[in-house]
Amino acid sequence: MIKNGHHAASAQGEEAGRSQPGEPACSPEKRKRVVRLWCDGCYDMVHYGHSNQLRQAKAMGDYLIAGVHTDAEISKHKGPPVFTQEERYKMVRAIKWVDEIVEGAPYVTTLETLDKYNCDFCVHGDDITLTVDGKDTYAEVKSAGRYRECKRTQGVSTTDLVGRMLLMTKAHHSNLNNTDYQQHTDNFGKGATVHSPWTGVSQFLQTSQKIIQFASGKEPQPGDTIIYVAGAFDLFHVGHVDFLEMVYKQAERPYVIVGLHFDQEVNRYKGKNYPIMNIHERTLSVLACRYVSEVVIGAPYAVGKDLLDHFKVDLVCHGKTEVFPDKDGPDPYAEPKKRGIFRIIDSGNDLTTDVIVQRIIKNRLEFEARNQKKEAKEMAVIEVMKRREKQQQQDEAAAQPVH
Repeated sequence: MIKNGHHAASAQGEEAGRSQPGEPACSPEKRKRVVRLWCDGCYDMVHYGHSNQLRQAKAMGDYLIAGVHTDAEISKHKGPPVFTQEERYKMVRAIKWVDEIVEGAPYVTTLETLDKYNCDFCVHGDDITLTVDGKDTYAEVKSAGRYRECKRTQGVSTTDLVGRMLLMTKAHHSNLNNTDYQQHTDNFGKGATVHSPWTGVSQFLQTSQKIIQFASGKEPQPGDTIIYVAGAFDLFHVGHVDFLEMVYKQAERPYVIVGLHFDQEVNRYKGKNYPIMNIHERTLSVLACRYVSEVVIGAPYAVGKDLLDHFKVDLVCHGKTEVFPDKDGPDPYAEPKKRGIFRIIDSGNDLTTDVIVQRIIKNRLEFEARNQKKEAKEMAVIEVMKRREKQQQQDEAAAQPVH
């Protein structure tokens, strides 16, 4: 059961680790202390890189709180966010490793914030986050020894996704290093000479291990209602979250399977350079959602007899978006309709990937300026770090005894 945006079991586990008022404290052998973690960020255009950071953070403890910054704070320090704060709050709540979110978390992470939410330490990726005046936002918690680091996910960044939307090429479907895409990696959000390892673009390489880490690994149980939905689920966003939450609520014990279409299939019915994210990226994005139990990678476009029988599907759902005809012309949902198990779901959210792309294009100049500014700050920090390292090496060399 999901309660208030996080698993009830997590909250119970937290309570179980504490002595109640008036009770004697448990002995260390009997009591497992709950380790509470803090992560914070903009979580703008939430992608599988953000989800992977939260997954790694959760593995370091028991109870994960995610602090999400306001639009005003992000605009001040970084530039305009693509999504509103309400959209970003909802997206982070839907990530299955998050137990609780704090709305309007301060941009600079302080010991006061960690203490306020009773967190042992905070976790951040191995990139750097800077304030408007170029200071490390984690300096205070680092010096207090209450900072932990996790690996940044290679191959994805908000910068890269924005670039894909502006570029309108299909190179990212196969991650081929064609000249258009290479030009994007060299130019988007970059000055002529700067190359920050954090803002730059690198290739995403899918592995079976990564899918296993994201997957629930749970089989459907007797009494579960198996619900099937299919689509592109491109640039996994709050419109998808609202839809999947409504699908999840269609049954007492839902087991939601999402069928993801291959890139070529999505491009056939959506055109342009869609999908923005390739099939491997879309798989992780969907698996990170708490309402999803399983993903079919490269699902057939027509929801036919074989698929329904193989997964023992009880219900097939589709949103209010347009259903494109199959290659051969017929209705891809003809079979579930014939069986009487097809249901249209109105999530009340009409956000689409197209709308997001329009937001980006409308604010293109602002986003490009934002990324150039961000990278310039990062490069300045890298230069300082290099100088410090060089000075340290010189000091160590000077301190060596002369034989």
